Amino acid sequence: MQLPTWSEHHWRLIQHFLQMTLLLSLLCPPTEPVPRDSGSSSSPEEGCEGFQVDVCGVCAGDGSSCELFSGTLFLSVLSVGYHKILDIPSGAQRIKIQETQKTRNYLALRTATGESVINGDWVIDRPRQFYAVGTELTYKRPNEIRSRAGESITAPGPTNQELHLFVIYQQPNPAVYYEYILPKDPITDDHLDAYSYSSSHGIFPDPDNSDSENSLSSSHANQVPSDSITPEPVPLYSWLAITTTPCSATCGTGSRQVLFGCVERATQTTVQGDLCSYTSHPGPQVEECQSQPCPAFWDVGEWSECSKTCGPGFQYRQVICQQAQGHHGNSTVVVAASLCDNTEMPETTTVCQLKICSEWQIRSEWTECSVPCGVGQRTRVVVCVDNLGDIAADEECNMALRPLDLQNCDKGVCASSWFSSLWSDRCSADCAEGSRSRTVVCMMSHTNSLPLDNCNDEDKPDDLMPCDLGPCTQRLEWYAGPWGQCSSECGNGTQSRGVVCIVQNSGQLEVTSDDRCSHLPRPPSAQTCFLKSCGAQWYMTEWSSCSRSCDGGFRVREVRCLQDDLTSSHDCDPDLEPANKEECNTHTCTPQIDESCRDMYYNCVVVVQARLCVYSYYRSTCCASCSRGTHRDTLHRIR
Repeated sequence: MQLPTWSEHHWRLIQHFLQMTLLLSLLCPPTEPVPRDSGSSSSPEEGCEGFQVDVCGVCAGDGSSCELFSGTLFLSVLSVGYHKILDIPSGAQRIKIQETQKTRNYLALRTATGESVINGDWVIDRPRQFYAVGTELTYKRPNEIRSRAGESITAPGPTNQELHLFVIYQQPNPAVYYEYILPKDPITDDHLDAYSYSSSHGIFPDPDNSDSENSLSSSHANQVPSDSITPEPVPLYSWLAITTTPCSATCGTGSRQVLFGCVERATQTTVQGDLCSYTSHPGPQVEECQSQPCPAFWDVGEWSECSKTCGPGFQYRQVICQQAQGHHGNSTVVVAASLCDNTEMPETTTVCQLKICSEWQIRSEWTECSVPCGVGQRTRVVVCVDNLGDIAADEECNMALRPLDLQNCDKGVCASSWFSSLWSDRCSADCAEGSRSRTVVCMMSHTNSLPLDNCNDEDKPDDLMPCDLGPCTQRLEWYAGPWGQCSSECGNGTQSRGVVCIVQNSGQLEVTSDDRCSHLPRPPSAQTCFLKSCGAQWYMTEWSSCSRSCDGGFRVREVRCLQDDLTSSHDCDPDLEPANKEECNTHTCTPQIDESCRDMYYNCVVVVQARLCVYSYYRSTCCASCSRGTHRDTLHRIR
């Protein structure tokens, strides 16, 4: 229905009044929000209470705004070093890279321009946050002892350039899982601002100024423009941002939810929500908020292994000063230690003891000295005992601290005396004068030790005494002369001497027949002798048999140079080397003549030349010629 002219003018004034009122409420909100940092983004899950976040991170989305890329890379045996395994395109979001199991390999990232981001140039970075390619990357390497999980790299994105993923290969068969999303139809920031401005704060476009560049707002792409000729009446109630929830972070950058209420446009009074039911609710709106910077804190690393396997030792750990930055403090950076002065720095060194070290124990007293006088030795029992009291191997204890278990002992000067045995019963001669003997030694008293040298020789008792068994009569004995010259100037030889049987009668000696002394042991008449070493010399075997019995043959023998111990040597004079081959049986062979073997024809020479001797007829009629021809052929073959 066409409204009167004054009514249209009245509605237009009301519309401009509401627009100015809402504009002022936007410029001067009850609690002024912190300007949004374009470099940070809020988590999709925050401010999405009661709604499901899809794989693209869109609240109440259906997953159609992005495309998910994922897979597992299985690598075979490679050479040690960097190997590129994946390209992550620019604009990627919700990046996750994870080793399927813990290995000795490392993950590494580089930009498309070759700039290292994580673990570049053979330098393994400490697990922490890195800012590169327009996003924040979190590098984690779980505890090497307790955890079985592999390395991981995550980033919210989006990236502003391509990333290259490498593996630093050190262990066979690594496997790496990856996933990231790429938006299908990205929306520009201008569109996002326009949508947020119009839907959050309820500003409607002016029908008359919809094409003006200076308009306070512009129509959303899905909004149906108003009819400029017959405008619809402005609604009396609309959704308006009333307040916000507290900031999700007490320090740094956080997020808060904008809460909407149904208000009466004319009075800006909050009314029941069902009055705005004819308009769509703006839905959850989240904005960033900032407070004071987060305080720095001490980041404490894991304790190292104890420096000693037993006894007091030391453990060490790394302590660095870090400060949370980024959205919700999801990244930390290393800062100067002075920023952490408000708290006491944790200890970097501590005392540790895995077990009590084994120790030496003396289990017995010293034994008596091993000698009654002089210098001897004594011993005691020393063992290594562990912390449970059991005897352990000596290597478990400190060998430098081992107590002595053997030491010398001095029992003073030993008294010594001459000791003698009984005289022998037999005289040294069977007749005439001889002597009897006994053993005289100097020994310590009251012991059976070896003889000493500190007895006085002047007091030494006699060890020989004379004896006489009467004159010798008809006494037979062998008499040996001096040894003769050695048969060899060097090496082993023989020498001989004369041995005769003599009879002794009243001091007279007379040679007699050897048979009379046959009952007595005969001294040897020959023995080996050795004057000096010959050194290396030539040795040879006997000649072999001659190779022929006549008409000249040869025989051989083996010649070697040997040392005195019969080992091979090269020190013999080559000019004196005996021949190892010579001719033999050089006389002419004389064939045996058989009187019955004669030639019966004068031309048997022709039979031999024609080689007819193979036939029995010619062998018998030309026997002599065929025999001589056969002998010559045999001699020719031998030669």
